[in-house]
Amino acid sequence: EVSPCCIRSDLYSSDAATDDVPRDLALSPVKRKCPTVIRVLSSLLERVVARNERLRAPSPPEGCRRQILCFFGARIPAISIEQYLERIFRYANCSTSCFVVAYAYIDRLVQQQPNLRITSLNVHSILITSILVSVKFLDDSYYDNSYYAQIGGISTQEMNKLERAFLFLLGFRLQVTVSVFESYCSHLEREVSLGGGYQIEKALQAICSLDGEAKNSQ
Repeated sequence: EVSPCCIRSDLYSSDAATDDVPRDLALSPVKRKCPTVIRVLSSLLERVVARNERLRAPSPPEGCRRQILCFFGARIPAISIEQYLERIFRYANCSTSCFVVAYAYIDRLVQQQPNLRITSLNVHSILITSILVSVKFLDDSYYDNSYYAQIGGISTQEMNKLERAFLFLLGFRLQVTVSVFESYCSHLEREVSLGGGYQIEKALQAICSLDGEAKNSQ
């Protein structure tokens, strides 16, 4: 059983804080308890992938922008979404909050790019990129792109390409206010309490409204 309160306690516990990031690139996993948000996000994304692939084939639709196409792989990775998120968490040594911010970025991405549907061919590359960008936005210290490329099982050149495409597709809208962050946490908790009807493409109108207000105030 996943308790909604576990998400918030994981985010604000002492275990969620990162230590100083070592500068060597040796992949040595950090022994921390895997947070609840990993399980919730993986379950949410698995349902999104299944739903999108029932509607259409996992291949990219015609007329996609070049930045969208670069996220699609030639074959489905053998590693599951949950295993992939756990791997990133173990090796990246990033704060747990980065996964919530990455979730906010993915939600913005699918809202701003209606031609992009999350499928088994692109979900892994979208995840590693969104987390990389969220770490750079949120954490004071972090590994470089070549290290994240090792974690994601891709080349450094491809990691750089994905990051650049992701930023342009988002229009460089990376700001996540405290109120928006709290709204996404509440959304994840609500999805858990409702029994797991996770849908990332949900309108989330209240969150978008908060985001728009924050943008206008700036």
